[in-house]
Amino acid sequence: MPETKQLTLPITGMYCANCVSTIERNLKKVGGVQSAAVNLASERAVVEFDPGQANLADMVARIERAGYGVATGLAEIPLKRLGDDNDARRLEKALRSLEGALDVQVSLASESVRVKYVPTVLRQAEIRRAISRAGFDAFNVGGPSEDVEAQARLREISSQRRLLILGLLFSVPLFLLSMAGDLNLLPPPFYRMVPMPGMATAPAQWVIALMWALATPVQFVVGWQYYVGAFKALRNGSANMDVLIAMGSSVAYFYSVVVALGLVSGPVYFETAAVIITLIRLGKYFEARAKGRTSEAIKKLMGLRARTARVERGGVEIEVPVDEVRIGEIVVVRPGESFAADGVVVDGRSTVDESMLTGESLPVSKAPGDKVIGATVNKLGLLKFEATKVGAETALAQIIKLVEDAQGSKAPIQRLADQIAAYFVPIVLGIAVLTFAAWYFLVPPASGGHELTRALINMVAVLVIACPCAMGLATPTAVMVGTGRAAQLGILFRNSEALEQAGRVGTVVLDKTGTITQGQPTVTDIVLPATVSLDGGAEPAGASSYSRIQDNLLRLAASVERGSEHPLGEAIWSEANARGLTLEQPFGFIADAGNGVEAEIDGQRIAVGNDRMMRSRGFQLNGFEGETSRLRSEAKTAMFVAIDGKVEGIIAVADAVKEGSTQAIEALYAMGLKVALLTGDNQQTAAAIAAEVGIDQVLAEVLPEGKSREIKRLQQAAKASPRAGMVAMVGDGINDAPALAQADVGIALGTGTDVAIAAADVTLISGDLRGVVKAISLSRLTLRAIRQNLFWAFFYNVILIPAATLGLLNPMLAAAAMAFSSVFVVSNSLRLRRAGATA
Repeated sequence: MPETKQLTLPITGMYCANCVSTIERNLKKVGGVQSAAVNLASERAVVEFDPGQANLADMVARIERAGYGVATGLAEIPLKRLGDDNDARRLEKALRSLEGALDVQVSLASESVRVKYVPTVLRQAEIRRAISRAGFDAFNVGGPSEDVEAQARLREISSQRRLLILGLLFSVPLFLLSMAGDLNLLPPPFYRMVPMPGMATAPAQWVIALMWALATPVQFVVGWQYYVGAFKALRNGSANMDVLIAMGSSVAYFYSVVVALGLVSGPVYFETAAVIITLIRLGKYFEARAKGRTSEAIKKLMGLRARTARVERGGVEIEVPVDEVRIGEIVVVRPGESFAADGVVVDGRSTVDESMLTGESLPVSKAPGDKVIGATVNKLGLLKFEATKVGAETALAQIIKLVEDAQGSKAPIQRLADQIAAYFVPIVLGIAVLTFAAWYFLVPPASGGHELTRALINMVAVLVIACPCAMGLATPTAVMVGTGRAAQLGILFRNSEALEQAGRVGTVVLDKTGTITQGQPTVTDIVLPATVSLDGGAEPAGASSYSRIQDNLLRLAASVERGSEHPLGEAIWSEANARGLTLEQPFGFIADAGNGVEAEIDGQRIAVGNDRMMRSRGFQLNGFEGETSRLRSEAKTAMFVAIDGKVEGIIAVADAVKEGSTQAIEALYAMGLKVALLTGDNQQTAAAIAAEVGIDQVLAEVLPEGKSREIKRLQQAAKASPRAGMVAMVGDGINDAPALAQADVGIALGTGTDVAIAAADVTLISGDLRGVVKAISLSRLTLRAIRQNLFWAFFYNVILIPAATLGLLNPMLAAAAMAFSSVFVVSNSLRLRRAGATA
């Protein structure tokens, strides 16, 4: 199998769905390219290719030949230790070998290097590291922003704004002049009487010349981009939005020129041509601004990254750019500062705001040995941590990449729009020709006006009303906003297909351990007899003494368990520490495998174990049999505590239900979903947990290899019922991996640093089961937005194109409707930015 690589290229100059298909088709013509997927909303192309046959330069050349561009950055870096021409050639060769470098120029005279590069493939930090590996030093002079794509988009918006202003300066007076004449608001010098059917007056010749002069800059300066785009599209054997706009405005403009020259009698339509171009330019300007907001979420994540870091080198604390932090270095973080990398705390205590990663607002306590995540914020004390992951390996960098990959992928629902868009413009051109022919040859002149004028204007209306832009933007804009908003909420969708499928889930299957429950045993109950006896005395277990006696029983049991490594013993030991109890050193420790432990504490023989251990030693259960049955029915393990041969109480240990699990399951039912519990635990324990959280379907005693079979069985049952929906599996992503892979949507609960490498379709960073509710709700909202967008895009064309063919639509109104159809689609998608708290 040949090696396959993937590159993401930032594209410039795209305006409609036909641009997408044109670029994809041209990229696939490059030898070795196996697939190419272009996203209109993010303006990126994801290319998979064989590096032995294709390279970046070939792809860029092919894109440019098709009439589009690739956003590039220019790094100008001053150098040290550049001695002679041999050094310059050696450095140039080293930098040219970097993937993503398009051009390298090393200047010996100025001791600097200029590198033209693709920012989605190569970063300035990597260029600096390559310079260092080649034996040279690069001055750190700050340099331009790394966000080359954002700069390219801003330049595009700025260009659109300048052309729009120019168009308005000429089109507004031209339109007012034309309307004033139509309404007879101007005195006779401006207009003359004409013996023309359907017209009482016509503009004076000098007025026509003025209108011509006003329309020409709009046609060939403001609208020049459409001519260039149309030429390149036709050269590539396709037709796009530029073809429709160029043809529509040109018909109106050049027909008016013929009239102005006296070759044909009739009205002029200079204002129609100019207003068409200006209105479309206005729509494209608003669309470009709105599209810029679709990626705000990912920009906010990128903005969280620290710019510099304080590291300890040679016993001295120095400040370096964050890209120069090395694995194993000690990094100092003061209160209010962001962590420059992922790592482990080695000194200090503080709380850390991890809301940017998990979506949870409460700060998390950190002490030596705890993990910290890059870009989270230190709140209180000074911390020192050892860097374990830097640069592209950090959790934030992987999350950003995961979100970008999801935003760049194509959802299945988009395929229909892409297929229609591929044939849309040729069909519209055919309809426009038929419209002209029908109005010119078939409609009687008595119905009004000149045959040629009517036919041309109605044809222009058809050309400018039809545009595939709204269809092309309907899905990717909603996907971009939806996945970005999800990332802000701590939900990572692996691709847009997962985002789409999550909204179609009808059954949610939940693992128990680590998903509904905390995944580790904790003390839930400390049960004492009605009359307790400790330290040789007896007293009623009243409210005032109960807590003290419980703590003492726990202290004795935990002191024995100090020598145990059993999970149940650790739970007892942890609870005693949490209560601040002082533990004693055990003597004569004995472990009875599978039953319990015993040791001497404060001169007393303490035994902690199950009922088998108590009976084997001849200890009486002291009336606790009923409590044992109750606890087991609640999925709790009863640990008896005996003092000098007499059972004095029970410490119940269980894997407690996570905070929020019950609310999450209630919300899933409220959404109309079916919920099932899938676990390897025994039926009694599983039923007890299910009853506690409100699940009505339990699949218990299922081994890991059997979980995927259970998911498959549920999927088959769902297929038998058309309205059942898809099956989602929620687990910890390790033991549940086969079931996660089998499910239509696998949802893994993660813990920050491992989220980006999870194999599931959806990863919940915080590990809170309520994230499942948010993920499915957000997916539903995104699907609804996509359907609304597609409905608008198709309905708009289905209704207005026939209206234009029937002569019911003025070309200027058609241009306005076409221009703002895309703005509506993008704006509708942007509403998803407010989803979340209720999702």
